[in-house]
Amino acid sequence: MPRSNRPRRAASGRAAASGKKAPGAKHGPAPELDLERARSGFARRESAPDGEWMVRSMTASRAEKTYICPGCSTAVLPGIAHLVVWSEDHLFGAAAGLAERRHWHTNCWTTRTYRYR
Repeated sequence: MPRSNRPRRAASGRAAASGKKAPGAKHGPAPELDLERARSGFARRESAPDGEWMVRSMTASRAEKTYICPGCSTAVLPGIAHLVVWSEDHLFGAAAGLAERRHWHTNCWTTRTYRYR
């Protein structure tokens, strides 16, 4: 019986016959995940009587500069976990609110009084 010139199908079915890689095929080693960045990278929205706020957690390993906390007027030192907060409903838009972001101690933010700042 003569041999066929058709390529044989792989065990995964049509994907190999069409020249595409199978869905489970490995493309090499997966990049290592940065868990610190994943934990601190997302901002959450908080609603309060003094407005809408975007709050992002800053882990101790990513805190590299000294800031002044608006809640207690003391320094947020490098290596201290804290929050980065900005106004979502700023009078001049979201970009202006982001430009005026402030670094708060976590406890100062959660126990703040809702007054106009």
